Amino acid sequence: MEKREKPASVDEAEGMESSAETYATIMATNKPDPRGPGYIKLYILAGMVFLCSTMNGFDSSLMGSINALPNYTQYFGLPANGNASTGIVFAIFQVGQMCGALFIWMTDWYGRTWHIFFGCLGVCLGTVVTALATNLPMFIGGRFLLSFFATCAHTAAPLYLIEISPAAYRGTIAGAYNTFYNVGSILATSAVYACHLHLADQGDLDWRIPLWLQMACPGAVCCLIKLYPESPRYLIARDQHEKARQIITKYHANGDPTHPLVELQMREMVATIQGSPRATWRDLFDLKVLVESRSSRYRLMLNVAFSWFGQFSGNNIISYYLPLMLTGIGITDTNTKLILNIIYSVIGWVFSIGGARLHDVIGRRKMLLGSTLGMTICLALVAAGAAGKVEYGNDQAATMSIVFIFFFGAVFATGYTPMQPIYPAEVVSNKMRAKAMGTFKITVGAAGFLNTFVGPIALSSIGYWFYVFFVFWDTFEFAFIYFFFVETKGMTLEELDAVFEAKNPRKASLEAKKRQKRIMEAGLPSKKTTV
Repeated sequence: MEKREKPASVDEAEGMESSAETYATIMATNKPDPRGPGYIKLYILAGMVFLCSTMNGFDSSLMGSINALPNYTQYFGLPANGNASTGIVFAIFQVGQMCGALFIWMTDWYGRTWHIFFGCLGVCLGTVVTALATNLPMFIGGRFLLSFFATCAHTAAPLYLIEISPAAYRGTIAGAYNTFYNVGSILATSAVYACHLHLADQGDLDWRIPLWLQMACPGAVCCLIKLYPESPRYLIARDQHEKARQIITKYHANGDPTHPLVELQMREMVATIQGSPRATWRDLFDLKVLVESRSSRYRLMLNVAFSWFGQFSGNNIISYYLPLMLTGIGITDTNTKLILNIIYSVIGWVFSIGGARLHDVIGRRKMLLGSTLGMTICLALVAAGAAGKVEYGNDQAATMSIVFIFFFGAVFATGYTPMQPIYPAEVVSNKMRAKAMGTFKITVGAAGFLNTFVGPIALSSIGYWFYVFFVFWDTFEFAFIYFFFVETKGMTLEELDAVFEAKNPRKASLEAKKRQKRIMEAGLPSKKTTV
């Protein structure tokens, strides 16, 4: 009988599955010490990169907080209760994000660390413009510059962390990146509260000083980022294999060049990256890599869907307009609103840190499903409480609404905050990643623009029915995640290629996790099966 030749995709899938078994076996029998010197250096490196994440959190809470300050609203002639003018001041940040996302491809041209550097430098320049603004157009223009460059840094930073982190701890290390969104929120709300408390009678200082502080974290990154190595995957794409090997050896194997993980990861990365053409300026217009095959289209679908879900689940409305929402349920004291804003940010940070670790323990799918269900329930109770206050003047209902606003923040922070920039980058291939992260930022910007521009109008017009809308939307998100999202926990970025070549990637990822679990429990390779 004539032997039939297997398709290339099957060979590749089987090869990657064998590689996955090898990785699981190494981790079961020869796991590097996560407290070793190389890992400690990796944590320090990651901690510096985390400062890029503070920029978006700082801005969202800063604008939400200073919008509650009479000195700010009176200086620019803005209404205290929010309207289209207020919305465009907030939403211009999303416009800048979408424009900045068009240039994320440049990380494949001159490297991840340079893109982070120029992004943070631009944020400092944008901060100067906003802090010195004497009229609303100048203020809006400064915010556009700030958001444009923040997008460069904020998109390249998680891409860098994902590519330099070991697979077993990628969710924890890279996932912790977005938890610093809440650090930025805490810094901003605390600064506004302190300045309002002590400088409210000093003209415009109570809102200008917090604006100046917006350059603190990006300024620190500017000074430090070029002291750290490039992404090993970027180096291999530039044929700098020895440098890539040294990075893997140092940060993944605690300096042991003979550790089997070094050879395994080098082999995987070379197989998927070597031979790809170097990026040029012409690549800005070449997007076919995002849709050239069925697997790439599925990957892009997950990238866009989660990018949208991360911004359009009710969370942006609360982070930007919490003071306005508190006014709607009867809390009018400025200091009280600022304190509650700080508490909301602290709760988000604490729960997001725990969530970052849980994503590597429980897995992405279970965490996202549980979080989405919890968010739906919380928003339903927020809507019910707000309705009780508005329709019947029930103060207990208003209290319940506030409580579940904070529960919503905790649930969202646990499941979504760590994964917002991470999952969209995990699910795409190495050659798609830079452009896909641009797509991620454009999607985030579009969702955020809709939220922040329409949000104050909707809250003023339909009140608690706006929360009801998100109850139904989050229910849809739950169903979509269940039927389409793949599990990425514990797999290298190259091993995920086999999952997406399968007929049903979601099912293939769950089967891969079962095999990996058996290997980890037994400490031995499993019998070979087809993805």
